[in-house]
Amino acid sequence: MKLYKKDDSVFIVHGNEVFYKSGVCWDNIVNRKNLFQQLKEELVAYDVVKDNVEFLLQGKWDAPIGSQEIWASGVTYRRSREARMEESQLKEGADFYDLVYNAERPELFFKALAQRTVGNLGQVNIRKDSLWNVPEPELTLFISSEGTIEGYTVGNDMSSRSIEGENPLYLPQAKVYEGCASIGPCLYVPEFSLSHNTEIKIFITRSGKVIYSDCIAINQMKRSFDELVGYLYKSCEFPNGSFLMTGTGMVPGNDFTLEKQDEIRIHIDEIGTLVNYVGCI
Repeated sequence: MKLYKKDDSVFIVHGNEVFYKSGVCWDNIVNRKNLFQQLKEELVAYDVVKDNVEFLLQGKWDAPIGSQEIWASGVTYRRSREARMEESQLKEGADFYDLVYNAERPELFFKALAQRTVGNLGQVNIRKDSLWNVPEPELTLFISSEGTIEGYTVGNDMSSRSIEGENPLYLPQAKVYEGCASIGPCLYVPEFSLSHNTEIKIFITRSGKVIYSDCIAINQMKRSFDELVGYLYKSCEFPNGSFLMTGTGMVPGNDFTLEKQDEIRIHIDEIGTLVNYVGCI
């Protein structure tokens, strides 16, 4: 099933029906173990949406986040390792990323709260003090406060490669700013785990023309979801659950940078398509 968020209302798509409930707390709805089964049993208390369903689901939605933190994983795909090494070579920082890729401990970093996160059809930003900016399309896990993976969403981890490439210690400035993250369009809560053959696809359009596209299957990740979650929850508590972006395996060439008004379209099988437009801050 898929959960869509709008203000204090939640819409749930299950089977061929759309269910609706207002005046709800998103945190209380999603932060539960065995979430699929619990929601399935509760749908009898929801209203059924009968009119304009297709139009409704194609609209602008809030990011499916309440008071959760978004964290991110780095260098989980080989291509990401290679790209990070390339951007850091001039500053002699390339070895850091090779070491992380092969280390037992993964790279995990704080990304955003709801304040800096936008949803489907929202505006993500590039920084004015960065000359090299890219989106990072990532499968994003929703993890309960008990550390169980309960759902998935599409993530866009905006990144200032020129800032990170200058010095790895500048990573927070390259990753955390207003409009630095997007998730959506929904929270996908399946009965069973997502297939490892699931593909992530990205299309970047400028002035009506696709200027970059790529795809990769999540089975190309070096690390498992359980491994990443285990390290994230090792010494941190998340009272209302958390989101974890699992890294990117698609990085545009070194001659590419985002521009204002670009459209970023990220699609993940089973979940849907997250669309964002680029602004500058």
